Amino acid sequence: MTNERLTQDQLTQLVAEVDQLARRHEAEIDRQEVQQILQELNLPPELLDEALLQLRRRQALAVQQKRNRWIGIGVGVAIVGAIAASTVFIVNRQRAIAAVSVSQSCITPNQQTCEPISEINRQQIVYRVTLQDAPVGQKLSLQCDWINPNGQIAHQNRYQTQKIDREVWHTYCRHTLDSTGTWQVQMRVGDRALDQKSFTVK
Repeated sequence: MTNERLTQDQLTQLVAEVDQLARRHEAEIDRQEVQQILQELNLPPELLDEALLQLRRRQALAVQQKRNRWIGIGVGVAIVGAIAASTVFIVNRQRAIAAVSVSQSCITPNQQTCEPISEINRQQIVYRVTLQDAPVGQKLSLQCDWINPNGQIAHQNRYQTQKIDREVWHTYCRHTLDSTGTWQVQMRVGDRALDQKSFTVK
């Protein structure tokens, strides 16, 4: 150690460290001096150890409280961030759903093609709908209400699409009719009606 050579930068840092230690040593008061000060103030020196213990506890408590405050701030920021991200996600999803419209729909006996008919015999029929501006990367929860000639909902289809991969999306629902007259079928997303068709069953 005695033969170790120091650079100018290391020497400057070493001098600063020694100076700091010297100042700290000067600022410290030894136990005997503390006891003497207590006697001069007519305070019992035998309570010094207990007072030191209480002082260390308070200092540790202050450090812990400060740490807890920072932890609390961090947790609060994380919660606010999560709420903000979730709000943005919900708002964006609502906007995406609100943009969905119908470009084409038909009542048909064929699930594969849209061959529109307005009058059919009692049988299973398909309500085919082509959505425009479908939310790519999401799934849509859709509902079809089949309204009989008495104006009552005779049947409901509730389903979720597959993950949508294009803005123009074909979907459908089906129902087997059980009475004649003028029927209606309506497709909904949430509370919003996307499309409605009327047809006559012979």
